[in-house]
Amino acid sequence: MNQIKRVAIVGGTHGNELTGIYLVKKFERFPNAIARASFESITLLANPKAYAIGRRYVDTDLNRCFHPQDLENAQLSNYEAIRAKEIYQTLASLPKEQTNLTIDLHTTTANMGLTIIPSTKHPFNLQLAAYLKSVNPSVKVYRWKDENNSPFLRSISELGCAIEVGAVAQGVLDARLFQQTEELIYAILDFVDAYNRGTPFPARDTFTIYQCLQTIDYPRNEDGEIHAMIHPGLQFRDYEAIKPGEPMFLTFDGRAIAYQGTSTVYPVFINEAAYYEKGIAMCITQKELVVV
Repeated sequence: MNQIKRVAIVGGTHGNELTGIYLVKKFERFPNAIARASFESITLLANPKAYAIGRRYVDTDLNRCFHPQDLENAQLSNYEAIRAKEIYQTLASLPKEQTNLTIDLHTTTANMGLTIIPSTKHPFNLQLAAYLKSVNPSVKVYRWKDENNSPFLRSISELGCAIEVGAVAQGVLDARLFQQTEELIYAILDFVDAYNRGTPFPARDTFTIYQCLQTIDYPRNEDGEIHAMIHPGLQFRDYEAIKPGEPMFLTFDGRAIAYQGTSTVYPVFINEAAYYEKGIAMCITQKELVVV
């Protein structure tokens, strides 16, 4: 693989996720913090209009606007669709023989701790994930169902990842998570610099990926309204096992609704506030052992 020529650190893809926004602002003020000798580091505030009004987005979710067909569709003209095209032109502007890496910073109201979502299963991304887990064993690695033709901003670059941290409320800064996210960014930059120099850092040989199998919606009535909540025994238990028959939801009249699957799984993004509109109560994952 060619040397990595540019690393883009993106914050504010969602305008009410302040950790990434204020890290970008910090790096713009102190560029030496992200400077490394072997590549260029750039920062980007992805959705400034949404940030200005304190909302996740203006017209539509920017982090669902990067599907290749949508980027080529001139008929899509809302603010986020236009902004996605601008970001793509900015971050994909290097010649094909040169390599970009993108770090997209997010927070979640779910109890995800420090989560890395690799852009692809490229060997470099897996080596990076293994290194980050060596640096901080609490880091989890998550993958959506299908990253091919992904609509997510991180799909702009084959190399890189999203960093998802929580639990933190929308529109709120949490100093501990801010610092932990900042430390992960520095670790990524150091790893890239060592890779470019031909002296990659040692990392563990294996690690676990939590691979998304499906998303589960809240139970709804005939009018489409939610009629059950996340069961209190499941709330904040992201990455913990749930077995068939264990309570998953609780109706408003106090009746437990059990998990109906046939095997033990590991829910994540449990009760994520931004996913109510998407019909997602949680993402169901299974563990996969990755050999690096």
